[in-house]
Amino acid sequence: MNYFFATLAAACVLFAWAPASLHAQGNAPPEKKPETQSEENTPTPDERWNFFYQATSIGSYHGSFFAPYTGPNSLSPYSERDVSLTATMYFGFRAAENTLIYFDPELAGGRGFSNVDGLANAYNGELPRIATATPKPYIARLYVQQDFGFGARRENFESDANQLAGSRPMNRYTIVAGRFTLTDFFDDNRYSHDPRSQFMAWGLMYNGAWDYPADTRGYTWGWMHELHTEHWSFKYASAAEPKLANGLRFDRRLFRDRGDVFQGEYRSSVAGHAGAVRLLGYVNHTDSGSYGEAIALAQATHTTPDINKTLQIGTIKYGFGISADQEITKNFGVFTRLGWNDGKTEDFAFTAIDRLAEGGISFNGSAWGRPQDNTGSAFAAAGLSRVHAEYLEMGGLDFIIGDGRLNYAPEYLWESYYSAQVKKGIFVSFDAQHYNNPAYNHDRGPVWIYSIRIHIEGAAIR
Repeated sequence: MNYFFATLAAACVLFAWAPASLHAQGNAPPEKKPETQSEENTPTPDERWNFFYQATSIGSYHGSFFAPYTGPNSLSPYSERDVSLTATMYFGFRAAENTLIYFDPELAGGRGFSNVDGLANAYNGELPRIATATPKPYIARLYVQQDFGFGARRENFESDANQLAGSRPMNRYTIVAGRFTLTDFFDDNRYSHDPRSQFMAWGLMYNGAWDYPADTRGYTWGWMHELHTEHWSFKYASAAEPKLANGLRFDRRLFRDRGDVFQGEYRSSVAGHAGAVRLLGYVNHTDSGSYGEAIALAQATHTTPDINKTLQIGTIKYGFGISADQEITKNFGVFTRLGWNDGKTEDFAFTAIDRLAEGGISFNGSAWGRPQDNTGSAFAAAGLSRVHAEYLEMGGLDFIIGDGRLNYAPEYLWESYYSAQVKKGIFVSFDAQHYNNPAYNHDRGPVWIYSIRIHIEGAAIR
């Protein structure tokens, strides 16, 4: 644990020095404000390049809880502590008026409770399922963004991480190609999308029923297309899937194995308060297994079902999702997500959730004189399909859950947090999560998880 704090301290020293040498304009990046502007407004000057950074460390603890049995992929019923660390640099460069290039090197470390097993709606979005806790550097993003505009109206954007200041066509067709995470462009939500500053649980930061293509760290290679107008947009992306469930190496046979995702978004204003609704659909093509076939094979051979014995090229998994957020007052908003997938095919890249319903609230600290503070509370109910639950009842294992037995019940999570700015660019959060029926098992739990999050962010803009 001391190693992680030492690493974080070193990263903070580096980041504190870097902006000073690059003519920094404050320690914290400006709030992202992609507000639409009419053609009569003065366009924001195009920024040639920018540089932002962040470092986040999360320390978590859970105590002992009731568990009459424990399996290979269970959350340990004994107390555990862990620390995660991420540090990211965001570089943006304008190669031409409508051609932008983004490059994000990243460092991440930490293993998590029980190797991040035992919870479907895992507790810390900063923790990937990796084999070592030692921080490792890697490329998080490297992509090109090209706009094709229609008409004279422009939309202004302020400088932010992976966002160069300037104006873009209001009506545009955009192509993005390279390495990124699909959650950069899909399933957005104003009040729950960033585990570094908002809710931390996997199924709250993103739609847990969306098995989005990604390696173990959450990134992939692919392209994204967007048709954008003032009030609505439509997006499509196709991206590489890992060779194996939760794997680091990608399957390069994209005409055979890949993930396709679609989203329609409508943005509106109710009494001057912004809101949005997004409809998501996806189809994955992978070399994966079937829960039903694994059960049938186990019954025929009088063995425990094993999804890995039923792998088949071109297996299809599909699902749908809804994400909505609405500002109620200047300092208060609400959000919800619903998710569903077919539940027949192996969970491959994200987590073991077939059904999801969640909702929450978010307050900004302006109401009590602290405009940089935020707090929120949310409830999420995650569920499995019948065949998926039967597979686990018979002792089968998913890559992230499996108690060896199962007394099925939905997994319920209640999470609340308070994020306070202690100094410009430095935030400390306190987070509490309460799980009932961890990994859908009514025989185990409940369990409380408590976390402290330190987040540092800054900008050097030219």
